[in-house]
Amino acid sequence: MTLETLDFDTLVFDKEYVTLGERREAIVRGGRHLFDRLPAAFEGVRQIGVIGWGSQGPAQAQNLRDSLGDAVKVAVGLREGSTSLDAARAAGFTEQNGTLGEMFEVIAASDMVLLLISDAALADYYRQIFAALRPGTTLGLSHGFLLGHLNDVGGAFPEDIDVVAVCPKGMGPSVRALYVQGATVNGAGINASFAVEQDVTGRAVDRALGWSVALGAPFTFQTTLRSEYLSDLTGERAMLLAGVHGVVESLYRRYRDHEGMTDYDAFRRSVECVTGPVSRTISKDGLIGVYRRLAVHERDVFADAYAASYPVGLELTAEIYDEVASGNEIRSVILAGRRLGRFPMGKIDQADMWHVGEDVRARRHVDGEVPLDPFTAGVFCGIMMAQADLLLEHGHPYSEIANESVIEAVDSLNPYMHARGVAYMVDNCSTTARLGARKWAPRFDYLLTQVAYPSVDRKAVDPAPFAAFEGHVLHQVLDVCSQMRPSVDIFVE
Repeated sequence: MTLETLDFDTLVFDKEYVTLGERREAIVRGGRHLFDRLPAAFEGVRQIGVIGWGSQGPAQAQNLRDSLGDAVKVAVGLREGSTSLDAARAAGFTEQNGTLGEMFEVIAASDMVLLLISDAALADYYRQIFAALRPGTTLGLSHGFLLGHLNDVGGAFPEDIDVVAVCPKGMGPSVRALYVQGATVNGAGINASFAVEQDVTGRAVDRALGWSVALGAPFTFQTTLRSEYLSDLTGERAMLLAGVHGVVESLYRRYRDHEGMTDYDAFRRSVECVTGPVSRTISKDGLIGVYRRLAVHERDVFADAYAASYPVGLELTAEIYDEVASGNEIRSVILAGRRLGRFPMGKIDQADMWHVGEDVRARRHVDGEVPLDPFTAGVFCGIMMAQADLLLEHGHPYSEIANESVIEAVDSLNPYMHARGVAYMVDNCSTTARLGARKWAPRFDYLLTQVAYPSVDRKAVDPAPFAAFEGHVLHQVLDVCSQMRPSVDIFVE
């Protein structure tokens, strides 16, 4: 896939350019000082309907309401009899004040409709949703899954509506947490991408940017809806969720069974190291910062682990990308969703290592900081760089590659993993993400255990992947993007 050169015009916000690698990309910096521009961005919009109360729904509805005040009404639409009604009421959305109602009634009454229901529900209900939209409505998505499904079934968006996307680079709780934690700090929030698929009103760009700014995004970059769902679905099935799960499972067993560590020490060297010092270092100093932080005698260990793991990451990410691009992965999610009534997903925290993790987290105040393990760091960085290279190979914007491969992991997802466990994190994401993690994490685990680690033990590692590491363009891209990270670090209780 080769993406066209992206750019946009806005009458409301200030556009600027950043140089990432050899490319120039247009961005909009957010901040609470821009909230007074939101009425202009949403000109003609009297009501925004937020449909769904899953991962993104609560965060986006509350952030929009708090940012817009009385300028635009924000109403939540849920299916009749939804189990989320009480949670929406507890957040201040009520039938009495007209901010909570039945899904299709809210859709019909809204000038801008944000579809935040599950992907399976989108596949089942999109025809009824399209029928309820009035001409001139702006339809908003936070994920490109619906476009992929429409392409697969030969469908299309209605021709008389705007279609835009704003896709926060983090789970819903992170979107809300950083917004609240940064209430008195300008620029606190989760970065987002935006896309305009259809613009029939001439206002689609500013409405999308207004949506992103109102969510608290400190940095909004441009993509296309197709590029977003390809990178997003691939990312969560690779490094963001499935990959990290497979990595830490394989490392835990290696340290325990191959190196004879106790369960407790094996967990600290694997999971705690990834979600702790590795992620924190990448967040501030990039992947190259991890390598530079190591002692000289540790760098060869990092290099071997990186070079052995990179081919595994590249092979699996390429397979995942092909499955997403072909529609196979989207179809599998829809089919699995229809089986859940008969075969519900269980929890993935039943293995012994996750019970060990509970003890490790409880003793952090006694044990102190986990050291940066060079082998763990090399494996993690090798898989992460492989995902970035695969997306680069397919022509995705650098800003999207950095966010989907690195920033979303270390600044949004991994802090939750560190606080509550990798298994907890996986099982509190969307149904689509949970299904993907269950399907692909074992593949990462298997290839690392069967291919990567034995090559290290036999001293048969091909050094070529690491030879490209120090001069990789991603380091410069992350350096620029790090200057646009949230102004506060997320705190997870």
